[in-house]
Amino acid sequence: MTEEAEDRFLDLRHEPADHRRQFDRTLRLRRLAKLEKMGLATEHAPGVWELSERMEPALRELGERGDIIRNMHKALKADGTERDPMTFQIHDAAPEVPITGRVVDKYLTDELGENLTVAVDGIDGRTHYVAGLDPARVEDARIGSVVEIGPAENASRPSDRTIAGIAEGGVYRPSRHLEQAKFEGRVPGGDYEGYVDAHVRRLEALRRAGIVERIDAEQWRIPKDFENRAAAYDAGRNRQANIRILSVARLEQQIGADGATWLDRRLMSAETSDLAPTGFGQQVRDAIDRRRAHHIDRRDATPGPNGGTLYRRNLLAKASSADNYVVGSGFGSMV
Repeated sequence: MTEEAEDRFLDLRHEPADHRRQFDRTLRLRRLAKLEKMGLATEHAPGVWELSERMEPALRELGERGDIIRNMHKALKADGTERDPMTFQIHDAAPEVPITGRVVDKYLTDELGENLTVAVDGIDGRTHYVAGLDPARVEDARIGSVVEIGPAENASRPSDRTIAGIAEGGVYRPSRHLEQAKFEGRVPGGDYEGYVDAHVRRLEALRRAGIVERIDAEQWRIPKDFENRAAAYDAGRNRQANIRILSVARLEQQIGADGATWLDRRLMSAETSDLAPTGFGQQVRDAIDRRRAHHIDRRDATPGPNGGTLYRRNLLAKASSADNYVVGSGFGSMV
């Protein structure tokens, strides 16, 4: 249609004699009427139309959003879940209000592998699409993991502070970092090589930004103002959303887990106002009830007054005193 327009104007006042061309004209008039409702075309006189200069980019964006919605449908279906498309929310930037939910899809969205897209089935009853995430921040999140995605961070990353602290004479050495990490023994799960590799991947991204220099496979040159430059790079780079993994385990796996879980934190806080009565929010409500029953069955909790529940004070340590109960205590690391 745009190819036929002259200075964005289309003249369809004359009805052709040929039946095929008449049918084609009818289709174009219907399409123009649709575009008019979208604010992308204007009929100045019967049969004389002007196409908006915003029409092509607007239709292109609609096509992209249509692809996104189809991908979200596909991911939900693969997970055995159905959601109303009216609950789909596509975020063009980092969400201002944090989103909590389970990952239903994640994939790289550029050739360099620097940006990741995730689809999150939220506890607010909506399904969210968030693009432009740092892959290193989502590496441990699997399909079904519970995450929180919020506004972009302006402060320096802990990984950057670690790199600056490990560097000696302005040079960071992965082998030195690995040695110190093993000595301190603070890496969750004991995956020291993976922990150091994540820092090296961060340095590789900063190398492409011209902030650090790779001398060889074992040495990286770190500038004196490294942390400030790295933070400025993050602030100006698509304002990437901040993502936090709340639980690597699926909801069903947390219900009967031996260790402390994200469900336990929700259970102990007794806060449910952010849980929608539909979708994943309702699933979390149901899972909390089942987790509570699990603790009661194992005598790690007991029904309290006014419908409340009393939990063993040091639940993980399985305190032996039957009187050692507390309401609302916190737990350690989440499963």
